[in-house]
Amino acid sequence: MKNLNLNWIIVIFVSSLFIGCSKDDSPDPTPDPEPVVLESEINKFVWDAMNLWYLWQDEVENLDDDLSGDQNSFFTFLNKYGTPEGLFEDITSDKDRFSTIVPDYDILFNSFSGVAKTNGIEFVLTRPPEGGTKVIGIVRYIVNGSDAEAKGIKRGDIFYAVNGTELFAETDANGRITNSNLSLLNPDTYTLNFATIENDQTTSNGVNVELVKGVLTENPIHISKTLDIEGKKIGYLMYNQFTRNFDNQLNDAFSEFKSNGITDLVVDLRYNPGGSVLSATRLGSLITGQFSGQLFSEQSWNTKWNEVFNSEDLENTFVSDIDGTPLNSLNLSKVYIIATDDSASASELVINSLRPYIDVIHIGDRTVGKNEFSITLVDNTSQGIYKYAVINDASVSNANPNHKYALQPLVGTNKNANGFSEFTNGLEPDISQKEALSNLGVLGDQNEPLLAIAIQQITGIAAKRSLEAYDERYQINTLKSSTDYKPYRRISNYDVFKGNK
Repeated sequence: MKNLNLNWIIVIFVSSLFIGCSKDDSPDPTPDPEPVVLESEINKFVWDAMNLWYLWQDEVENLDDDLSGDQNSFFTFLNKYGTPEGLFEDITSDKDRFSTIVPDYDILFNSFSGVAKTNGIEFVLTRPPEGGTKVIGIVRYIVNGSDAEAKGIKRGDIFYAVNGTELFAETDANGRITNSNLSLLNPDTYTLNFATIENDQTTSNGVNVELVKGVLTENPIHISKTLDIEGKKIGYLMYNQFTRNFDNQLNDAFSEFKSNGITDLVVDLRYNPGGSVLSATRLGSLITGQFSGQLFSEQSWNTKWNEVFNSEDLENTFVSDIDGTPLNSLNLSKVYIIATDDSASASELVINSLRPYIDVIHIGDRTVGKNEFSITLVDNTSQGIYKYAVINDASVSNANPNHKYALQPLVGTNKNANGFSEFTNGLEPDISQKEALSNLGVLGDQNEPLLAIAIQQITGIAAKRSLEAYDERYQINTLKSSTDYKPYRRISNYDVFKGNK
């Protein structure tokens, strides 16, 4: 028995030695990887905000929720991008034509208020009659108080060169610019070289004007007047941007229309790139008035937010007041809207949202085709589920003090009361008429071609020159316009987001 116990002791001892040697000889366990250091907090804000709010988030591989699951992999991905702009470009959808990133949100908010650095020339860039890759600029109108006004430039003036260099643009089969020198119009100071068109050729007229950009606030109500024609009192409103801080002036313009007893209304949105959705709702409510509280437009957001919002959150309804001030609504059952290939966003929203309720006669050209809306996002995570969204001034005052980057991404689409929203190719006019080099006319004059068409529809009597047949070479097809040279002016500011969950 003693020998047996000794044998077990020897076995246990030898086994212990073997196990101990085996453990000592094994390699060290794999050390935890060094944590990846995030190089740009702005990049993280850009990705996080787009992942939460972007309309096409679930379609963009680089915005997949799983990408942020492992911090080291996530930070490695973000660190690939030397600039927030580069990251932003890689996390936007091919469907997206309008989302943007902004290095200074003050510039963005100024744009929403109608404040921009401009020399005052509102122009369109198009082809001259001789065609080819040449580009000419046509002055559409002049902003009051601008350098261009002081130097006598007027609607219809034509320029063909900047600083002595003729403008050109090459385009693809879809009309998109692939190569150009149109950036010559970017600087704060440049000289425009003017021309005339003679015998279908653009010829210098020897007029050269140096222009300097300055910061101006443009009143979007460019013209508001009443025309007395053939027993009809016709209100004419030329409205060039949906700018919320001018909504009271818009209401005042409709007060004048009511006082004048207008029977018909022409709303000219031909150069209006959009703006505030709330302003669009108010304009639609001023034109009508009999539909207060009914659906103006209904939103659809991305998958994440459609599951959060209830039906009330998604509805924009016709309104009856502006912050307690009653609207001077006209209760019309028909409206004539002038819109062209430079009319977008909130301009299209008004046309589409009014159509289920009243007759909307669209005169002009096919519109841009922006059926989406956007919101402003800043680096503020202190708003619960609504983090990053600009809801009020506190959203910005509580933002990350280390930078002023903001995003203006498309976050949803708007449909009208009939459920229609698919107009990405633009809204087709009921009466087609492009502006033409040979006959721009005077804005607000009853013989101006597009207004004259509206007047003919109202009175049954054609104005002089109104339906003149234009050579296609003289029709204006927009390549770019002055709107493209104003920071963020083409953005639709979805400013009725309340964040009231």
